[in-house]
Amino acid sequence: MKMLLSISWRNIWRRPSRSGVLIGAVIAGLWAGILVSSWTNGLINQRINRVIQEELTHLQIHHPEFLADREPQMTIEPTHEIFSFLNNDERIKSYAARTLADGMIQSPQTASGVQITGVMADLEPATTNFHENLIEGSYLTEQIVYPIIIGVKLAEKLNIGVGNRVVLSFQDLQNDIVYNAFNVAGIFRANLPAYDEARVIVRAEDLYGLMAGTPVFHEIAIMLYDIDESDQVAADINRQFDTIQAETWMELSPELRFMTGASEYYMFYIMVVIMLALAFGILNTMLMAIFERTRELGMLISIGMSRSRVFIMIILESVILTMTGGAAGILISILTVSYLGRNGLDLSSIGGDTMAEWGYDAFVYPFITTGEYISVAVLVMITAILAAIYPAIKALRLNPGDVIRE
Repeated sequence: MKMLLSISWRNIWRRPSRSGVLIGAVIAGLWAGILVSSWTNGLINQRINRVIQEELTHLQIHHPEFLADREPQMTIEPTHEIFSFLNNDERIKSYAARTLADGMIQSPQTASGVQITGVMADLEPATTNFHENLIEGSYLTEQIVYPIIIGVKLAEKLNIGVGNRVVLSFQDLQNDIVYNAFNVAGIFRANLPAYDEARVIVRAEDLYGLMAGTPVFHEIAIMLYDIDESDQVAADINRQFDTIQAETWMELSPELRFMTGASEYYMFYIMVVIMLALAFGILNTMLMAIFERTRELGMLISIGMSRSRVFIMIILESVILTMTGGAAGILISILTVSYLGRNGLDLSSIGGDTMAEWGYDAFVYPFITTGEYISVAVLVMITAILAAIYPAIKALRLNPGDVIRE
């Protein structure tokens, strides 16, 4: 085997220009594929973290039928027992109860349908960072009577600003329509653009005071110390209380569930396409080498080298050639991704505004896991072997007598 390795290495560099071009193609292909995959990983991870930290949290508790019907009477019970359970669970970092309603918001100019979220102003900022999206005005301050925070797109649609008054209408627990004036305390720009026009934030005590007269909650949002414990915590809550339903962020958001599942395959799909292209380059290079060395291979077979050793030698040449470029490509990719992972990749000049419209940040921190690097190395090895099989078979079909006579 040592002799075959030595011969294979020497054969590769008989034509350094041709081998160099192929190695360069492997390096460029791997670098581009890994860079695109790392950017995709960073983009998806950023999106998931943003949704979780701004609104969704790690898991939520609702009445079992609330998400389907969103009826005001579908409140969480027993509230105090659930709060006590959450306070005593060391896995839970923070939680915030919310009162929810679907209704209308009306200004002197026009009206629009909205989802009304009543939050506990002292607990919500400890659970989510949505308050950091304020671009004008203040949070739900106690100095303002019936304060409301609205999105920038909704403010433009209603033609209102901070200090203006709007009227909210929604159903109470008796299914009667309630009307009440609220004062615009702040305007936010959400990183989730759909919220800008469809979501308003008020104090929970203001909303449930109008809706029921007593504290009622439709949602409890929970943040954990470890997101990987979401399934177990949700199962424990559901086992403890049969009047509510706890669901994880993946169960609550089909979009995030799809993105999480798809991200595991993006690298594979991208690299398969690149490897298919490189496979034809490897195949062409090895076939040219076989045609140029027909006489040499015939002589080796005629003097006693077994056809199996000739086959192995051709495979080794392909593997060494490809893995040389693969190792260099992966090393360059590691350095590039590590640098971008620390400093970020700014795409604001090439479509950043468009990305923001879909809820993605133009400034991304790419990353690749160790497992993905290993998968790339294995894929390169498999490609090299498969691409060399046909040229190796061509070499095995050589007839030493015919080659010598020619």
